[in-house]
Amino acid sequence: MHNKPPCNWLCLLCALLISGCSQFTTAPSLNSSSILIKNAIIVDGTGGLRSTGAVRIKDQYIVAIGALEALEGEQIIDAGGLVIAPGFIDTHSHHDVGLADNRDALPLLTQGITTSVFGQDGGHSLPLQNLFDDFDANPSAVNFASYVGHNTLREEVMGQNANQQASSAEIAAMQALLKSEMDSGALGLSTGLEYEPGLYSTREEVLTLAKDTAKIGGRYISHMRSEDRFVWDAVDEIINIGRETGMPVQVSHIKLAAKGLWGQSERMLGLLNGARAEGIDITADLYPYEYWQSTIWVLLPNRDADDLEEIKYVLDELTPANGIIFTHFEPDPSYVNKSVAEIALLRGTTEVQTLSNLMKEAQIWSAANDDRSAESIMGRSMSERDIETFAQWPHINISSDGGFQGHPRGYGTFPRIFANYVRGSSVLSVEKAVEAMTSRAALHMGFTDRGIIQPGFKADLVLFDPETMQDHASIRDGQVLSSGVEKVWVNGVLVLDKGEPTGARSGQVLRR
Repeated sequence: MHNKPPCNWLCLLCALLISGCSQFTTAPSLNSSSILIKNAIIVDGTGGLRSTGAVRIKDQYIVAIGALEALEGEQIIDAGGLVIAPGFIDTHSHHDVGLADNRDALPLLTQGITTSVFGQDGGHSLPLQNLFDDFDANPSAVNFASYVGHNTLREEVMGQNANQQASSAEIAAMQALLKSEMDSGALGLSTGLEYEPGLYSTREEVLTLAKDTAKIGGRYISHMRSEDRFVWDAVDEIINIGRETGMPVQVSHIKLAAKGLWGQSERMLGLLNGARAEGIDITADLYPYEYWQSTIWVLLPNRDADDLEEIKYVLDELTPANGIIFTHFEPDPSYVNKSVAEIALLRGTTEVQTLSNLMKEAQIWSAANDDRSAESIMGRSMSERDIETFAQWPHINISSDGGFQGHPRGYGTFPRIFANYVRGSSVLSVEKAVEAMTSRAALHMGFTDRGIIQPGFKADLVLFDPETMQDHASIRDGQVLSSGVEKVWVNGVLVLDKGEPTGARSGQVLRR
């Protein structure tokens, strides 16, 4: 990654590890620009047991941890016995939509997020260099990186013909565009194979682009072709990509989104563990909600809104009518926050026919408005038991898959982990929860200088109370800030204090 610590820090870090020392110190100086955060419970991100002590930061970096004495002229912050951890890394985020108008990034900071990874589900900002240049010149309060989206490449190259199989010439054009975007510093290739136009791609097309990505030194992340009825074939595809390319591959927002699949999380992890035993570097990210958010059309692989038998199957097996809630519906905005079941009662039509009609109305609206998005839904399809099982896998990291609008995960994912899975079901310790949000996330994204409280690493830090960390956003009231985060530092600069933004914007664009 770029933005690594200078060589002298790396050399000193190596010396520290070789000597087995637990502390790195700098010589006292007058009017020091360093900051000492004392009286803290240090959860360093590695998953190891917590310790008590202090953390010293200076010039963007962590420079010392342990039992530290204040330097003359040093700024001192009393942590008051709260937990200090590495800043949380959101490896699958859609907060890029709206970040330019919300550069204080308050919904992220109040979750403890210091780094977000964009370009997900096959879509990214094209050309990527323009996005990077904008935030280099006018930063936000958080760091970010980005993947290159396969669907974006397809749309750019194929235009109105994107919803069909690509020719060899079109694939070659995608390869050229992929290389150009990767040269801007993208982490790798993302796919959204359940969405248009990615669902029309062959395995061979995706593998060709993935191989190019691997040659450049990138990685692969995927919203797979199916998360319900065809999930096992979809898992086979991503495992094969890891096998054929040798690069790290990650399952986006891992889930079993059908009643008939509930309870099969161990089978899923068995497949992933088997791949890892084979030498395939496959990992996954997870958000802690039974509801997903997407376009309504992902429910119908054949995209036929007149297929009432298929719609009946969807409502019986994938997500019930009272579990499909609109977050966006242009033909009738009054339907936002209403379920299909509630709309069916209003209309006096069956739930199956209501869903069919709503899909066709959205399709008509979109066609009449330059193919703009007409709808978005949340669907309740997951089992809490499976979520808990996935959360304990040692190769999972936490992500939000959220944004500034819609699903509450954009405002509440990380605090919800502490509320529900640390304090609630106790399936995770504080240390393991933090590990899944920090060092593990950094490893999965290829970040080498963030995610651990260790001398020489960037000073992305969050000070919080794990006993009060709480999400407040709900399915029908999704844009409510979380609580429990006291302070956040990004690259050594305080950007959140007592839950309020400081106005500092010290985020950096992270390039491969």
